[in-house]
Amino acid sequence: MRGSLAELEAVLAVSAKGGFRAAARELGIPSSSLSQQIAALETRMGVRLFNRSTRSVVLSAAGEEFVASVGPALEAIRNAVEHVDEHRAEATGTLRINTSVGATRMILTPLILEYMRRNPKMAVEVVTESALVDINAKGFDAGIRIREAVPPDMIVIPIGDSIRPAIVGSIDYLDRYGRPNLPADLEKHDCIRARMASGAIYRWEFERRGESFALDVPGKLTLDDSDLILRAAREGVGLAYLNEWQVADDVAAGRLEQVLNDWTPPYPGLCLYYPGRRNIPAKLRRFVDLVKDVRDGTNGGPNLPKR
Repeated sequence: MRGSLAELEAVLAVSAKGGFRAAARELGIPSSSLSQQIAALETRMGVRLFNRSTRSVVLSAAGEEFVASVGPALEAIRNAVEHVDEHRAEATGTLRINTSVGATRMILTPLILEYMRRNPKMAVEVVTESALVDINAKGFDAGIRIREAVPPDMIVIPIGDSIRPAIVGSIDYLDRYGRPNLPADLEKHDCIRARMASGAIYRWEFERRGESFALDVPGKLTLDDSDLILRAAREGVGLAYLNEWQVADDVAAGRLEQVLNDWTPPYPGLCLYYPGRRNIPAKLRRFVDLVKDVRDGTNGGPNLPKR
């Protein structure tokens, strides 16, 4: 064979994605390395597979014929590798996941610890970051974020139910300053504001009967951690905008009271996502299977927190 499997995969990826950058992201390698692989293959074959310009990368006539011939063969090889991999008795290595602190609190027991129980030879590294990162470039196998934050061109596996926001305050605070009936009433309240990883202040989001908007609420305290915001709300500092699952115990115990419920509908919840590689490593495939088991309540796995 005059081309390595990596070079052949490179040609198919560029053909499918229509460019070097998108193909490099899918393959998890730098664009420069991808370009070098294809250039080396073209040099050895003595034919140009792609016609390149500053605006586009398209298959040449020879490239179209090459892809049509090589594509089915490579697919057969991938399938053979996957079938053999499935017979491996135990997964080994390290699964690296990028997510947020809040998401980790939700998935630690039902997913991460359960995964380690089912795969005792696997190590798991969870890195929590507020800001979204390029999991390919940073060497992660997968990420876990709310659906709207997942980058495009990723395989997405929903993890659990939708998430519903909750506006809460301590009973003492609400008895003292009153309970808002409309979002506009928040102008008369102290709100605990949240600073996002970008540095911007989060604007509280509302929706009811087709009307949706966001408010830059007033407040003297600004924090960048949801646990600290929750603690401040318990202390009667002001109203907080969090998720229902974060405040459920406090509401049930009477430490906090939820307000403006009909203005905070649910939104799509957490998702596992990973690059659209044709071959999913066994360690990641087992995690995907666990997510589906836990989500669907099969195979006796623990349940995700209710939201």
